[in-house]
Amino acid sequence: MREEERLTTIYEIAIAAAAEHAPTVRAWFEAGPRKIWPELPGLRSFDAYLPVSGGKDPHVDDGAGPCVLCILAFADEEALRAAVSSATFTRGLADLPSTATASADAMHRKCYGVDGEIDQHELVAPFSYVVRYHRPAEDERAFVAHYVASHPALLATLPGIRSVLCYFPLAWSDPNGLPSARYMLGNEVAFDSIDHFNAAMQSPVRHEVRAHYRNFPPFSGRNTHYPMLRERLFQIGGS
Repeated sequence: MREEERLTTIYEIAIAAAAEHAPTVRAWFEAGPRKIWPELPGLRSFDAYLPVSGGKDPHVDDGAGPCVLCILAFADEEALRAAVSSATFTRGLADLPSTATASADAMHRKCYGVDGEIDQHELVAPFSYVVRYHRPAEDERAFVAHYVASHPALLATLPGIRSVLCYFPLAWSDPNGLPSARYMLGNEVAFDSIDHFNAAMQSPVRHEVRAHYRNFPPFSGRNTHYPMLRERLFQIGGS
């Protein structure tokens, strides 16, 4: 399988707000994007991520993260741009509460396995640890190359892990003027439950992962980690 066939083109929209405004933002999401965006032309899947308490990583605690994180998947960048330029997309985004902010990024998503890259794109387990590396780095290409050369394979040895995914930002001018979160790399590891995640975080492998992180090429951007529950709201051909 060619390299480009192993990639899914995704559009990530992060909706953030202070904790006291989170219920309003989630009510907006339920009434708007959740109902409207499954109608987007060319959409392959639509996942909604919500912050969840109880996930415990002994090395980091970055708080709750976005109120809602949406990931819309498409066959390619052309299909993505057509969808987010459509009236359906803007109708779903309408009436975003003034207390909330939104960022959006187009990325390629790739799945990894213990023995190297794998072709299977399906994300099934409902608990995700959503990690994002933000610009800048002294040498972004070197950082990403170093990361993908060995870190996904190490993550894949965490006990109970179901999926390892990486996200690679595309050069992107957003048709709706939404600002970028300025990622240079994204990562996601999925588990069947919070308990499975917590057990993995207490394993020796988690400490190996942290030691490996300390040897990454220099970067000065933020590195965020958010425990989230994922729900698949739409999948072409049914869920």
